[in-house]
Amino acid sequence: MKIGLALSGGGARGIAHLGVLQALEEMDIRPHIISGTSAGAIVGAFYASGLKPLEIIEVFSNTKLLQFMRPAIGKGGLLNIEKSRNFYTKHLPHQTFEGLSIPLHVAATDIEKGEAIYFSEGALIEPLLASSCIPVVFSRMEWHEIILVDGGILYILPAEVIRDECNYLIGVHTNPYGDEQVIDSMKTIIEKSLMLALTTNARVSMQSCDLVIEPLELSRFSTFDMKKAKEIFDIGYAHTRRLAHELSHLSQIPSS
Repeated sequence: MKIGLALSGGGARGIAHLGVLQALEEMDIRPHIISGTSAGAIVGAFYASGLKPLEIIEVFSNTKLLQFMRPAIGKGGLLNIEKSRNFYTKHLPHQTFEGLSIPLHVAATDIEKGEAIYFSEGALIEPLLASSCIPVVFSRMEWHEIILVDGGILYILPAEVIRDECNYLIGVHTNPYGDEQVIDSMKTIIEKSLMLALTTNARVSMQSCDLVIEPLELSRFSTFDMKKAKEIFDIGYAHTRRLAHELSHLSQIPSS
């Protein structure tokens, strides 16, 4: 029996994936295949490289990610995501899909054709850059003359791509829609509109999952709340531990 793990995008909220992975490891549950979009693709890549969840959050917590980005005046975005290549080069143990210990599928969006593109072989860093290239925030990412942006535009939770490659599929969605935030500015209207669109997007993909892990407490965090990484990690961990009974039948499955 093979366990699949689909990890959603979510910016800083994606740190919750690490808490989920830590809880799963403590239950002796390890995925045989992973798919990810944006933050989920980044976490998936580090985990599939052989790093433990606590090691990964230490890397993220000790890194000022903005130091790897520069303004992208006239480039179609505020920041140049290409600069973050240095972060992956420095911290990823393996930089090809073939070097990973767990098969990984990374989702990106072909913005011209309006189609999803999935990467699972060859160079790893380029797909990670494309998958997390949030439109307007980051300058566009070009790959073989194709303009790629954040995979979450079409599939914030890329479950379908690995559904046929596993017997039991766990989806982790870190973008729950909540009503705690007061709508008092254009900024909050934009944020809430985006969250509503992403949540609606995810509901379709959730139908492909056998179990969905979705910590509702994450709705009070923003995409760029990296300073709250520890709190976000703990929410993902605690929520998954509460699902121990539902996951117990998987803990006896060999991790090979």
